[in-house]
Amino acid sequence: MIKEADVLKIFEDSNALLNGHFLLSSGLHSDRYLQCALVLQHAGIASRLCGEIAEKFRDDAVDVVVSPAIGGIVVGQEVARALKCRAIFCEKENGKMVLRRGFSVEKGSRAIVVEDVITTGGSIMRVADTVRNEGADVIGYGCIVDRSGEEQDFELKSLLKIHVKTYKPQECPMCAKGVAFRKPGSSAP
Repeated sequence: MIKEADVLKIFEDSNALLNGHFLLSSGLHSDRYLQCALVLQHAGIASRLCGEIAEKFRDDAVDVVVSPAIGGIVVGQEVARALKCRAIFCEKENGKMVLRRGFSVEKGSRAIVVEDVITTGGSIMRVADTVRNEGADVIGYGCIVDRSGEEQDFELKSLLKIHVKTYKPQECPMCAKGVAFRKPGSSAP
């Protein structure tokens, strides 16, 4: 079982814990950003971290792992590989999460939704709604990093909980100082 301190060290060693002014995909601003892609580019590390997530669902008879594109795709694939089940992902189309590329879920199939980093939980909830609307039973949620800083309305199994302050754009002290923001990851154009 990997410890939170070990996960944080992996991010630090991968130069994946960034400082600055960031616009998150949620629309919030932050002075720290966890760039999971820099960690997940190393297949051995991705396998180890996602294997740890999979262990949290080992006894749940998971049929399919579903993730949001693009940040969650590697996580979903690796978790599914460890659980020996299918991995599919949802994409945004006209502002909604949808299953495309021929992906589908069978009615009554047991799905988990996984992501790399959770800030508000909005993306995984939209993915969960999508697969529920297709007839799957969503039985759990997992991620590498939970940076929400608050309790969710659902049980989230994470490897690292870290408090990273976020700001609404109109309340952002970095914006007030005129510091330009960066749009990393899935929030980039």
